[in-house]
Amino acid sequence: MKIMVIGGGGREHAVIKKLKENKSIDEIFALPGNGGIAKDATCVPIGATDIEKIVDFAVSKKIDYAVVTPDDPLVLGCVDALNKVGIPCFGPEAKAAIIEGSKVFSKNLMKKYGIPTAKYEVFTDMDSALAYLETAPIPTVIKADGLALGKGVIIAETREDAKKAVISMMQDKAFGKSGENIVIEEFLTGPEVSVLSFTDGKTVKPMISSMDHKRAGDNDTGLNTGGMGTVAPNPYYTPEIAAECMEKIFLPTINAMNAEGRTFKGCLYFGLMITPDGPKVIEYNCRFGDPETQVVLPLLESDLFEIMNATTDGTLAETEVRFSDNSACCVIMASQGYPIAYEKGYEITIPEEISDSVYVAGAAVKDGKLVTSGGRVLGAVKTAPTLAQAIDGAYGLVDKISFGNAFYRKDIGARALKAGR
Repeated sequence: MKIMVIGGGGREHAVIKKLKENKSIDEIFALPGNGGIAKDATCVPIGATDIEKIVDFAVSKKIDYAVVTPDDPLVLGCVDALNKVGIPCFGPEAKAAIIEGSKVFSKNLMKKYGIPTAKYEVFTDMDSALAYLETAPIPTVIKADGLALGKGVIIAETREDAKKAVISMMQDKAFGKSGENIVIEEFLTGPEVSVLSFTDGKTVKPMISSMDHKRAGDNDTGLNTGGMGTVAPNPYYTPEIAAECMEKIFLPTINAMNAEGRTFKGCLYFGLMITPDGPKVIEYNCRFGDPETQVVLPLLESDLFEIMNATTDGTLAETEVRFSDNSACCVIMASQGYPIAYEKGYEITIPEEISDSVYVAGAAVKDGKLVTSGGRVLGAVKTAPTLAQAIDGAYGLVDKISFGNAFYRKDIGARALKAGR
């Protein structure tokens, strides 16, 4: 069986390593993949958003199944295009991927169907947004409507900062067309939880919960990034909270999408906040999160390909989705200067004996050597019976990996340990 995975980051590396456990899969292609993924799959230099070339490649190679992981190709209709030529896929069609592609759509969906989320207002012109901010509660959250590489959300601590954020998005086009419409919403408080879930449009089977660390610096300081590390499970996500989320958020979301004629199949990511008033949705993603995937999939004991196939076929209810009772920790090693500007081209040294525990995100092969090519370079992941052991193990891996200009947070998992649950 030939499988094709669209994308080229640490998340895709985690997906590919887990898919390799299925013995019926003979070959995996990664489009475009990266220098580290090349060890586990055949990398093909086709961009994740080049839908036409992706389809042509899939047809020419007689691909049996495609896994579309990044948000951009999903929103652009990659699954639709592949289905049209008879190739089954893991991932939602464009009409369902809009749940991440448009924050205005997702907020309006939650309001219409009574799914708990922050209070909000939508704005299509800058003057109205600025006028609203004169009396809006502060702090507040400003969100660009469309995709913005995970950076289109600004938490404004002052009224002045809020106005600057609006001007940046709507006038200066900081996020291009994504900021033409914006959402201004209530600032919520409480621990954040990420829950990825498999769904075939009828059944929802959540994965292990996780806790992301978005800020670049220790103690949650510095700029927001795509994620500097994760731990799983999240200690704040108790069985009671999980049951409440299933009843009030997960199933209602799937039912709402069905009612709108936008049946969602694939991985639906719930970004939650456990507020004093109960769990609320901060955001939806239409795909696996990065770097949450790097701690969730190593804990999956069931066959990933069988689960993915079940989401496509509508047989998820009869398919086993089982996770280990262990904990996992992922520490991201990044290039100094990320997320703004950073140098590339430093040689990466990963000892062979730990390579199975390393998920490469931003690397290329140059003159036969693996070198840095991105901001987030790799994730070092360890699973263990306890969270403390997983954290120690992940940092033990980091100590054995080297490349010039490397930096990483020293406190991944500290908040989870402090929760003491």
